[in-house]
Amino acid sequence: MAVEPEAKGMSLMSHHHHPVGGGLARQLVVLLHGYGADGEDLIGLAPMLGQVLPDAAFVAPNAPFPCAMSAFGFQWFDVWDADSARRLEGARLANKILQPFYDVQLEAHNVPPEELYIVGFSQGTMMALHSGLRREVPPRAIVGFAGRLMAAHLLAEEMTCRPPVMLAHGANDDVVTPESLEHANDALRAAGVEVESHIIEGLGHGIDETGILHAARFLRRVYESTQD
Repeated sequence: MAVEPEAKGMSLMSHHHHPVGGGLARQLVVLLHGYGADGEDLIGLAPMLGQVLPDAAFVAPNAPFPCAMSAFGFQWFDVWDADSARRLEGARLANKILQPFYDVQLEAHNVPPEELYIVGFSQGTMMALHSGLRREVPPRAIVGFAGRLMAAHLLAEEMTCRPPVMLAHGANDDVVTPESLEHANDALRAAGVEVESHIIEGLGHGIDETGILHAARFLRRVYESTQD
């Protein structure tokens, strides 16, 4: 694992994990952290998800903006802004930073754009869905833990691709309510996106072994479907 500085137009500090198989990367998994955290918070998923994607490199960037509520963490946008239009504008700004970040990392790892996987937690899920559904080349898959879908009413107008999506959410989440999964699931399906969703009993706002297992099985199925 390493932290790399800005390079080649990349504006996000990033935590990296090499393919667990020891060879060259054939896939790239980008892990997007939640509000007030940083990339190190999610890079720990790499060894576990790497068991089903052994040829994947993992990159977990720090969000571009200092967190308004934390002296040490980062945010993709101000999630506490009461104005939904300003929150959406913040997500659009973060997306303008994420899209070239994906491209720079894909090129740096010599991975084709169709082999991008995006995994998010909480606010990172919001950005994974927002950015992933607006890629010129569809990501291979999107996984979202404990998040929500922003601006569902704009999907039909703005989405450019329909990668398969897996959503997982704790039944006891009191930060982002489980109903958020239901709303996202319904809106994505209505937009023609293939969605797999899981409510995890006994889990609050977090990622547990059950969620990781669901994600690993989903990623493996997606990967195997490309090998036919």
